[in-house]
Amino acid sequence: MPRLGLVIASTRPGRAGLPVGRWFQKKAEAHGAFDVEWIDLAEIHLPFMDEPHHPRLRQYVHDHTKRWSALVEEMDAFVFVHPEYNYGMTAPLKNALDYLHWEWHYKPVGLVSYGGISAGLRAAQQIKQIVTTLKMMPMNEAVSIPFVAQFIKDGEFHPNDVLEQAAVAMLDELARWEEALRPLRESVRAAR
Repeated sequence: MPRLGLVIASTRPGRAGLPVGRWFQKKAEAHGAFDVEWIDLAEIHLPFMDEPHHPRLRQYVHDHTKRWSALVEEMDAFVFVHPEYNYGMTAPLKNALDYLHWEWHYKPVGLVSYGGISAGLRAAQQIKQIVTTLKMMPMNEAVSIPFVAQFIKDGEFHPNDVLEQAAVAMLDELARWEEALRPLRESVRAAR
C-alpha cells in the first residue's frame, strides 16, 4: 500500500494543527488508499538548514538530515496540515522542504490549511509555488478551514459536512496522482 506522510507544519505550543491533523489522520486511514504516517515537525525538530552542501548533491553530514531524508524518501504522497502566518507558510515547513531535493520528486501533495477568514489559502498558494519547484504535484482539491477555532472543542476537531467532503475528494485525487506518478518515482529510485 502506498505511504502517505501527514506533515503537521506548525510547531507552536497550543497549535490547532494537532486536532486538525488527528481528524485528518482518521479520515485518511478510513479512506483506505494509503498507509498513513504521522510526521510532526515539532517532533522531527530540524534545526534551520545547517548542511554545508546543496541538497541536490545528497551529501548529508548531519544525522538529523539523514533521518529526514530516509523518512521523506519512504513516502509516496504527502498531506501538509498548515496554518497561515503573516500571509505565508510556516518557517518550519519551508525549512523542512529546503533540507532535501530528490526525495520530494514526483510525489503528490494535498493541503489542509486553516486560519481565520482566509482559511490559510495565502499560505497554500505559497506552498504550491515551492513544491512544484521540487517536482511535486499539488492537488487542486484541498481542505480549507476558515475560523478554525470554531471547530475545536475540548482539544478535538469537529468538522462540518463541507470539510468532510473536501477531505474525501482530496484523498481520492491524491490516490489517483500517486498511482500516475509511481512509474516516475520508481525510475528515479532505480537510478540512484
